[in-house]
Amino acid sequence: MDSEPALSFPPRTAVSRLRLGGLVLGALMVSSMFAAAQDASKPAPPAQPGFFGTIKGWWDQTTETWNAGVNSAQKRFENFGHDAGVVARTTVDTAKDAAGAVARLPNTGVVRGHEKCKAAPNGAPDCIAAAIAMCKGKGFEDGSSLDMTTAEVCPAQVYLSGRTAGEGCHTETFVSRALCK
Repeated sequence: MDSEPALSFPPRTAVSRLRLGGLVLGALMVSSMFAAAQDASKPAPPAQPGFFGTIKGWWDQTTETWNAGVNSAQKRFENFGHDAGVVARTTVDTAKDAAGAVARLPNTGVVRGHEKCKAAPNGAPDCIAAAIAMCKGKGFEDGSSLDMTTAEVCPAQVYLSGRTAGEGCHTETFVSRALCK
């Protein structure tokens, strides 16, 4: 039996065989270039950090967190100074407005003095009557207390014995400033 090759080519010249071989070789080269381009476009898998790489990553993260905290605290401190200035200016302006309002009230004034508050029926000091009495003494008709002072009053024998409180001592309240009209 005569065996024939499974693939047979018609007799051709050597030049046509070289051309066919060149075409096959060219096709293989083009397909390998496409395969290489596809492999190059895939991202490389991330490298696993070693012991020192892990410590470096931890240190970098800790440093970033620390810096963010310091920057945040610095901004809050700067804002605090600005906010305190705004509050101070507002407080000063409010005090000026209040003083101006009192000055614009007709026949109104603030007087200083030392008027003792009498005890009310319930035992508490009655400073309303003391403020009115202080204002009437300065030529006004009515008034209300602005500032009061409280003192512990004792007999001389208590102080001479070296004590500051004891038998016979009592608390007295005085009106020291009043708004009079």
